[in-house]
Amino acid sequence: MHTFTDISSLREQIKQYKREGRTIGFVPTMGNLHDGHLTLVREARKHADIVVVSIFVNPMQFDRSEDLESYPRTLEEDSQKLVSEAVEVLFTPTPELMYPQGLETQTSVEVPGISHILEGASRPGHFKGVATVVTKLFNIVQPDVACFGEKDFQQLAVIKQMTKDLALDIDIIGVPTVREMDGLAMSSRNNLLTIDERQRAPVLARTMRWVSSSIRSGRDDYASIVEDASDQLRAAGLQPDEIYIRDAQTLQAITSDSEQAVILVSAFLGQARLIDNLIVELTSESKEGSDEASETAEGHE
Repeated sequence: MHTFTDISSLREQIKQYKREGRTIGFVPTMGNLHDGHLTLVREARKHADIVVVSIFVNPMQFDRSEDLESYPRTLEEDSQKLVSEAVEVLFTPTPELMYPQGLETQTSVEVPGISHILEGASRPGHFKGVATVVTKLFNIVQPDVACFGEKDFQQLAVIKQMTKDLALDIDIIGVPTVREMDGLAMSSRNNLLTIDERQRAPVLARTMRWVSSSIRSGRDDYASIVEDASDQLRAAGLQPDEIYIRDAQTLQAITSDSEQAVILVSAFLGQARLIDNLIVELTSESKEGSDEASETAEGHE
């Protein structure tokens, strides 16, 4: 595996691959790799000759400095995992390389609308940071395909819209969430859980499945469903952060034209903020919930 820490050397290697007629698959990460990340690598392998992985803890997308500082950095272990997956290229830039003039004067990319709702409303600037760094990485790596996990549902939607709006010739592939045996979505955040918290964490997925079952049974009282789901999380010792039921395509309120809903949930457990989501096929009965109910987000305390 070739490891690059500078842009010019990486670009020369990419140009060589392209001269040889090879296609490039790209998996951008922030490191602390687990099997969910490696699933993205395996998916990229299905669509491209060469797999490039980046590891960069992006300061622009953190709204709290303490979260940035505490984010786990495990480059040696990550490199070993990527070697075992036969990844050809690893790119490990520094903040100084990516933002040589600092964050305040860095040209930024922002996807209007979708970046400012839901999680974007509670974390101002987060998705601007995501869109900016992904655009820059796309320009550096010049991939043919790029793989992202569906666990970060809104992030994937932002990247898809950005790629479309900027006419980038890159196929964006969403990869289903990889879960532990007990249903907990794999995440670097899970490392922050104590043994007791880890045992309680699967209630997030169970509550999400309960919400899905309620919707599929024909319930359209979304505000009441969200309130009940929040109560279930609190009873298990989790602190609800956000629960949304939205149109899976637009992330706006459910309407009579909506075909799928997405349940977006997040909750705090100890030091970890856990997130998850689930797609629900809508019946005619479950499309009738009011816009007000669909807009409801519970759990802010």
